[in-house]
Amino acid sequence: MTARIIDGNALSAEVRGQLAERAAALKTKGITPCLAAILVGEDPASAVYVRNKVAACEKAGMRSIKDVYAVDVDPAVVFARIAELNADPSVHGILVQLPLPKHFDSAAVLESISPEKDVDGFHAENVGALMQGNPRFIPCTPYGVMKMLESANVPLKGAEVVIVGRSNIVGKPMAMLLLAQSCTVTICHSQSKDLAFHTRRADILVAAVGRAKMITGDMIKPGATVIDVGINRTAEGKLCGDVDFETAKEVAGVITPVPGGVGPMTITMLLANTLEAAERCAK
Repeated sequence: MTARIIDGNALSAEVRGQLAERAAALKTKGITPCLAAILVGEDPASAVYVRNKVAACEKAGMRSIKDVYAVDVDPAVVFARIAELNADPSVHGILVQLPLPKHFDSAAVLESISPEKDVDGFHAENVGALMQGNPRFIPCTPYGVMKMLESANVPLKGAEVVIVGRSNIVGKPMAMLLLAQSCTVTICHSQSKDLAFHTRRADILVAAVGRAKMITGDMIKPGATVIDVGINRTAEGKLCGDVDFETAKEVAGVITPVPGGVGPMTITMLLANTLEAAERCAK
């Protein structure tokens, strides 16, 4: 058996087409959805992420603003800029690319973004709303995963789900979204005993721990849906996920690849959140 692959690039293109139509409809009302991105420092990966987000925005018919600061910038400068963007009614979404330099209080920076413009879904107010089952913004990667599960017609109600990784960005919000769909959710992490015991009973396995190829085929329940959120580089410099794709695809029923899986959907759902923020302003 070879698993059915969820093509994140194809799904992303489909969803972005729908978003572009909605953005065009907003423009007829005099509103152009706008995303402001802030980058501090010259981390190459962060620079690429921000560039891709800005390009995707513009391709979907949205406006983008990009502010880049030196790595040693005074945090007060960044806080002042966020305050300006919060007050600008033409800006609908604000993101600060993480990680920030060590002299920044990252939590304080995220909390300074208006909850109504927090399109990453990281503000405590938005995290609380998600916990209560009434999210304003869903964090982009878990949002993308839910779209992928929907597109593949993966049954959720009553499904046993195991999430490997407990981050605020993926693991925890992923658990909340799946609980809301009546899944039974287990979260595993670096201190979990006998990880394979848990993963082998999962109908849906979400790997989001940041360790290359740590989930192998013998750790997967036959026919399971495997969602690989990890993005790692091998010693040869090739991209790979947290799942050993070659062995996993022979056991799983449905699987996402790396690259070309969850990654494209993360940026797509950032656009979706920005558009939703703009649509709220139009009401």
